[in-house]
Amino acid sequence: MAYARILSTMAAVLAFGAASLATVNDPTLDCLSEDNERRISGCSAMIDTPGLPDDQRSLAYGMRALAYSLLGMFDKALADYDEALTIKPDFPLALNNRAWAYYKLGRASDGLGDVQKALELSPGSPYALDTRAHIHQALGDTKAALEDYELAMQVGGERIVKMYQCGLRSQGVYFGAVDGVYSASVRQALRTCTGNRQCDPLPSDSECRPEVS
Repeated sequence: MAYARILSTMAAVLAFGAASLATVNDPTLDCLSEDNERRISGCSAMIDTPGLPDDQRSLAYGMRALAYSLLGMFDKALADYDEALTIKPDFPLALNNRAWAYYKLGRASDGLGDVQKALELSPGSPYALDTRAHIHQALGDTKAALEDYELAMQVGGERIVKMYQCGLRSQGVYFGAVDGVYSASVRQALRTCTGNRQCDPLPSDSECRPEVS
């Protein structure tokens, strides 16, 4: 999924904050890996470490949850996000990612409060805006969904526009170039897509990697 790429970007942000904690044989390195199985193993080792500081334990739960999400194991991800947020309630990336897990599990309304709080803590996040747009769309609020998709493009720039262009093209509602320009035809395609709860403007990761990266 293209959303995997978004979540991986989030992982890089999380990793930056903890990279200085890692040593050569430290499970932190595995927990911050881009390999999901290695990440699960490393984060699990961190979680089981006696006396681990709360910030690091919350991060480890969040990163393991991220790996589960990227593997499509959203029930397991949800449980780990719960743990991460119990330790650190004001963790915007975990809040957003838990909202996405709720959405993927068909529980969009349960994720709305999380993503709202994530946006209060990090109002300029295109990823949280995209999550909220998906939730609004799933709940049938097409006006709010369209507004959030547009805000995600405004703050996320060309790369987010390209992702939506490619996704809308794969949905058969957009026929223009994947050039990162938010044109009238892109807006019309997005309007059409948001009116259909089964239409997802995010493309599959493999489908759009060459054009979006």
